[in-house]
Amino acid sequence: MTTLNDGWFTEVFQNEGTAFSLKVRSKLHEEQSEFQKLEIYDTETFGNLMVLDGCVMLTTRDNFLYHEMMTHPALFTHKDPRKVVIIGGGDCGTLKEVLKHPGVEEAWQVEIDERVTRLSEKYFPELCESNGDPRANFFFGDGVQWMRDIEPNSVDLIIIDSTDPVGPAEGLFALDFYRDCMLALKEGGIVVQQSESPLLHAETIIRDIHQDMKKAGLAHVVTLPFPQPVYPTGWWSCTMGSKSNPLHYFREEDAAERPFVTRYYNEAIHRGALAQPQFMKDALED
Repeated sequence: MTTLNDGWFTEVFQNEGTAFSLKVRSKLHEEQSEFQKLEIYDTETFGNLMVLDGCVMLTTRDNFLYHEMMTHPALFTHKDPRKVVIIGGGDCGTLKEVLKHPGVEEAWQVEIDERVTRLSEKYFPELCESNGDPRANFFFGDGVQWMRDIEPNSVDLIIIDSTDPVGPAEGLFALDFYRDCMLALKEGGIVVQQSESPLLHAETIIRDIHQDMKKAGLAHVVTLPFPQPVYPTGWWSCTMGSKSNPLHYFREEDAAERPFVTRYYNEAIHRGALAQPQFMKDALED
């Protein structure tokens, strides 16, 4: 549930008894696409704000935390990622981070709602800087079906940059979808899924992701927490599943000597994110 009172945008998490607010200057855009309601606000301190179906998606100020952690840990864990598929990610921030890696030869962004990308190009142009990169490919349609149809053993890394597991994104948190991802991955391939708040969802959504990835045949699964101020509790996570190789080892030297700028990610952040809080270890024990 969301409200807009006295210049404050508030997202209320009714079931959790919490809320998050940002002071806004104006509403820049509102429309109902074929799939969802999209709103863009100008906030006083967090830049532009994108809201989908009443849920905060990203702001100018803090989106780098999410986009860097959804990409660089997995890319530096894989031995040689060349073909990357992003399911969702219509704001193009994840695509931008993926294409910072010079070894990536081909990246696909598979987004169901083209309007998210078009509005991002207008209101978040800094996230769309790499859209013209010759390695970037776009498909606007059903990501679940796209993964079902892809050639087996053809992808090095799959990033599931989805909204919450409701509505259009519900099928991206399903066992059958992970099985399709497993078939699409080459040997040594990795899938990474945005996996909600550790504080709220360790014993539900995150545990289900671990169990379903393992049922799908992914041999190793680990969840990496990271800060995300505009999401519920301010603490978020991504979960990586590997087809064959352990996930607690990564190319630390390459991460330390990365030939591009990051604002949050570095080799120490990566190493630290692999350390699991005790309550998560307890919740995720088989």
